[in-house]
Amino acid sequence: MRILHLVPGSGGTFYCQNCLRDHILIRALRAKGHDVVLVPLYLPMYGGAVAAEANAPLFFGGISVYVREKLPFLRRMPGWLDRLLNLPGLLRQAAMREGSTNASGLGSMTLSMLEGQHGNQGQEFERFLDWLRTQPRPDVIHISNALLLGFVPTIREILDTPFICTLQDEEPWVSAMEPPYERLCWDVMSRHGAQVSRFIATSRWYADRMMDRMRFSPDQITVLYPGIEVPPEPPSFQHADPPTIGYLSRLNRTQGFEDLVNAFMVLKREPALASLRLRATGGATPADTPFLTEIETRLGNAGFLEDTEIDWNFQSAPGEAFFQGLTVMCTPSREGEAFGMHIIEAMARGIPVVQPRAGAYPELIGDGESGVLYDPETPHGLTGALREILTRPDQAGRLGEQGYLRARELFSAERMAGEMIALYESVLDASPASP
Repeated sequence: MRILHLVPGSGGTFYCQNCLRDHILIRALRAKGHDVVLVPLYLPMYGGAVAAEANAPLFFGGISVYVREKLPFLRRMPGWLDRLLNLPGLLRQAAMREGSTNASGLGSMTLSMLEGQHGNQGQEFERFLDWLRTQPRPDVIHISNALLLGFVPTIREILDTPFICTLQDEEPWVSAMEPPYERLCWDVMSRHGAQVSRFIATSRWYADRMMDRMRFSPDQITVLYPGIEVPPEPPSFQHADPPTIGYLSRLNRTQGFEDLVNAFMVLKREPALASLRLRATGGATPADTPFLTEIETRLGNAGFLEDTEIDWNFQSAPGEAFFQGLTVMCTPSREGEAFGMHIIEAMARGIPVVQPRAGAYPELIGDGESGVLYDPETPHGLTGALREILTRPDQAGRLGEQGYLRARELFSAERMAGEMIALYESVLDASPASP
């Protein structure tokens, strides 16, 4: 099967769940013998050891997209200037600032991309179509997220190929926009979504939210969990000495890092947990620097900075060295998320997790089967949940074992690829033959 996969490039400066999901899926599909053409958008594909190889040119370079939006006289720019703005060195510099821009200020550009050829990046859509005409016809076109739905009517002009679209994390991005762009973007996404054969949500929780937001029917959406490489044998739970809390996500307030540091400092003052350590990675953008400086100052004033490992820099998904010796994993985003790659990374290694009862977290953990869920509105709820794991090694070991079994059953890359292929085939069977 030939699959055209449109994926926003990862700047590689912070832990990106969507990027990791796409890389692992494409690698797993290729391992099963399928011809997957990975088309990078905005930025080159940076992903370290887990990266899937891009085998198509970069389109919609992040700098040129921004310039076309802000400078109307350059919306039909000469080819030499477009090539200059897409030089790898310049794009790498742009990637260093990835995530530092606020979604509230990018409403007009997001809407323009959703309008496809009729938006301000119409010239680049023409270049993309010119390239697509030279390629063998794909059986399926898979779009990484709904913010790329502007490609659907554009590609429909030359190909009658079924579209698949994954749903993950569009809602917080669009909801942060200033009026009227939030409403306009949802309206355009809903309109284009009518031409999509199947949407794939990363959790039941997010499927329900997006059905309400985009107004499509239940039979148009399938829940298909992302997966990772799960070890074939269950790891033995190690009661770490000293006990160590792990955090894996972008290092900012939104993902709950401040809440975790506060809980760590409370627990650290308890005699039974005086040796407690905190290990955190996931990267940071320039916008996160003042926050992280403040956090490290507070830890230093409390005398706890030497008991923490906070890695501001980030290149790719962390290796085994990060997970080795962790007693518990916790990334306490109060609002929850559409999924949690960090959760299944821990479960696959037999590490119990502590998460708020929010978003898709209860669905992934199994409502307490492989970790502890707490009410994020309850004072000291996070502290109490962490204490429960850190001071009860027998329970921690049992939760870790159950987490591994759950990861093997639901969250393996092998299972993800198999279900995705079956979904592609069902869509092709239901589609009328086209030339």
